[in-house]
Amino acid sequence: MTFKYGIDHLDLDIVNGIANGTIKAELCQEALDKINTSRQRVEKMAASNKAVYGINTGFGPLCDTQITPEETNLLQTNLLITHAVGVGEPISKAISKLMLITKVHALSKGFSGIRLATVERMLAFIELDLIPVVPEQGSVGASGDLAPLSHLFLPLLGEGEFWQSTEGQADKIIPAAQALQENGLAPMALHAKEGLALINGTQFILSHAITGLTKMRYLLDLADLTGAMSIEGMQGSESPFRAELHATRPFQGSLDVASRMRMFFAGSQNMSSHTNCERVQDPYSLRCIPQVHGASRNAYNHLKELAEIEMNSVTDNPIVISSEEAISGGNFHGQPLAMVLDYASIACAELGNISDRRCYLLLEGLHGLPRLLTASGGLNSGMMIPQYTTAALVTENKSLCFPPSADSVPTSMGQEDHVSMGSISSRQFNQILGNLEKILAIELMYAAQAIDFRRPNKCSDIIEKNFAVIRAKVAKLEEDRLLKPDIDAMIALVRSQAFTVSFSIEVSE
Repeated sequence: MTFKYGIDHLDLDIVNGIANGTIKAELCQEALDKINTSRQRVEKMAASNKAVYGINTGFGPLCDTQITPEETNLLQTNLLITHAVGVGEPISKAISKLMLITKVHALSKGFSGIRLATVERMLAFIELDLIPVVPEQGSVGASGDLAPLSHLFLPLLGEGEFWQSTEGQADKIIPAAQALQENGLAPMALHAKEGLALINGTQFILSHAITGLTKMRYLLDLADLTGAMSIEGMQGSESPFRAELHATRPFQGSLDVASRMRMFFAGSQNMSSHTNCERVQDPYSLRCIPQVHGASRNAYNHLKELAEIEMNSVTDNPIVISSEEAISGGNFHGQPLAMVLDYASIACAELGNISDRRCYLLLEGLHGLPRLLTASGGLNSGMMIPQYTTAALVTENKSLCFPPSADSVPTSMGQEDHVSMGSISSRQFNQILGNLEKILAIELMYAAQAIDFRRPNKCSDIIEKNFAVIRAKVAKLEEDRLLKPDIDAMIALVRSQAFTVSFSIEVSE
């Protein structure tokens, strides 16, 4: 397929496809017409004596200072230079690329007054893999992501930096002026309204949300698999996942997870072997998996819905609606994403919280398992200490769950007196997901060890397949050994999405 910027509907899969090169994206004639019409409207307003914010006035607290037509171009250049005040480490090249893609789409809708030449230069950056370097800190999430977007577009002026990629080598950072020269591109001069159109917007928040959602989608499925493997190792009950139970409280997330758990256990000899045991019920971290994992799925669905609305929105200011009128409003405000990102952060932290509890259960030495998952305890500590790591990661995630969207610090001499802090929400969301990967990796290592103690019983085909993936990298622990290489190998498996977490065939309920 070919995606048409400014016209077609962008979603999570399409934006990732454009970013990784599997989906082609272009400006069609309809988008070209929209961009050019909007530009003509801005030029008319810039040449008039009527004050229009951001076109022939100063910015923020200087909105009442009118700028002459001769000064408008310099005003836009000064805007980028003065707002590029980000600090900290650079965000990943992949997230910067998503910022470019989503900004092109927003600008191509024909409400921003940007010149076609400027949009085409942004597309050239994407095509040539000239991705600007953007510092991770400095945005308050209103008026959009001013500092990050300023850094993203400094290279248009020949300022700032690009990522340079060489096959077989780590990416390095080079001056934008050098990269432009090497690719036969000259620095550009911005015209009326362009600087403001470029740096007003939520693309920093949005691109972090896209990155996190993509990872969260897999980790939600992996958490279900991990829980199922732990239940196999503990020889827990299947009853809490029955359809009749969940029909009485039909939250969609719970229904989905319960169904998945039933499919994970389908055909398991190990689960059938203890059907008539004397255990009445399991601890919450086992039997409440549909309710807890399901609630996290509900949060994912909510964030995905709002992020996809944002992907297809115009988030700069002012919005040009005619040759006579540009509406100055607040479409750049990051609150709609900030609040739901904080919600999603809690959801991901809870996936780690319940996973750590299952790790603890597996170490207790109950229901036929040896304490610390080792047959030779005393001399050997077995798998005791990795749970210290999960406990530390869980607590770190809890500290990262403070909602930045609950805070606001006035900026711009009080003109911007309520801000979203959504950029911090988006970064914390991804930090929590990174910790969750490590927690689930350790639980998977524990679960595989427990399953080994249930042999010769076999689990379901899908669990046996994933068990084999683990054992190809991490051997059963017989006697104490250095566990860090095992943990690192497990984390690498999780990050590479090596586990089969979905079902290609329907299993009879």
